[in-house]
Amino acid sequence: MERLVEFFSVFGGSTVAIDIDAPIEHEIVSHILEDYGTFYNAMSELIVHDTTYAGLLRAIAKGDRRTHSAFRRARLGEQKGNDALAFLIELHLLERETSRETPLTKYAAHQKRPKAIARHKISDKLRITLPFVRFWFYFISPHHHSIINGDYEPFLEAFTTHQSSFCSYIYEQLNLYLLYQTFQDDPIIDAKSYWDRQVEIDILALTQKMKSIVGECKWTNHKMNKKEWGKLKEKCALIGLRPEYTALFSKRGFSNELRSMQSSTLLLFEAHDLESLVHPLTYNA
Repeated sequence: MERLVEFFSVFGGSTVAIDIDAPIEHEIVSHILEDYGTFYNAMSELIVHDTTYAGLLRAIAKGDRRTHSAFRRARLGEQKGNDALAFLIELHLLERETSRETPLTKYAAHQKRPKAIARHKISDKLRITLPFVRFWFYFISPHHHSIINGDYEPFLEAFTTHQSSFCSYIYEQLNLYLLYQTFQDDPIIDAKSYWDRQVEIDILALTQKMKSIVGECKWTNHKMNKKEWGKLKEKCALIGLRPEYTALFSKRGFSNELRSMQSSTLLLFEAHDLESLVHPLTYNA
C-alpha cells in the first residue's frame, strides 16, 4: 500500500500507464523524462504558456502553501499574484483553503508588538488539485534545462532527497478523504488543515452534528507513539480546542501502548486503510 501511495503522489491525475512493481524512478524516467517534450508542451498549454502561472505553481508546490509567501517566492506583487491565482482557480488547478485564524486583539497605543507577532500575516493556503501537476512543478519544472539536455541526475538527486516529505502531503490529503468515508453516520461538512502563528494541525474537521475531529498524519518509518499523541493534545490546548474525536494516521502503524488506547473517540489508521481510495486509481503497464 505504501508503494501505491508513493505512485499516486507522482502519477495521480495523469493518463500515464505504469508498472507499480517497477522502481518509481524507472517509471518516471521511462514514461516522463524520456518523453519530456510531449509532457512539457502539454503542461505549457495547460497554463497557456504563461511563466507567471508556472512560477506561482512552483512556489506553491515547494513552499508552505500560504498565499502571501507563495507570492513572495514567485516574486509577484499582490495584484498580479491575485490575478494569477484567480485564473488558476478558474482552471481548477488550485483550490483555496481559507484560514480559520482570527486577528489578534489590538495592543494599546503605547504598547509595542513583539517582532514575530508584528510580522505575522493571516494568510489562506493554496492546494494544487492534481498530484501529477504538483509533482511536475515540485520536481520537473525546476530541472527543465538539465532534463532537456538529457541530464537526469539533478532531478533524480532531488527526488531521492525530498520524496518522503513530498509524499507526506499527498498522504495527508488522502487521509482527509478517508475521514469522510469513516464518518458516514454523522457526515463531515468541513475538513482541512488548521494553522495560526502558534500551531499547525494536519486535519481539523467538523461533522453535521457539530462534533470536531483533529488529525495527525505521519509518513515516517517509525511507529507513532503516545508522546506524539500528547503533542497533538498540547496543540489543541493552545488554541482552546477540545475535540470529540482524534484521528491518528501512521504509515508504519502504532506502538503497543498507543494501540491499547484505541477507542470510539481515538481512531487509528494505517497505510493499508487507504486501499479503498488508492486501488481504483492504480495503473497497469
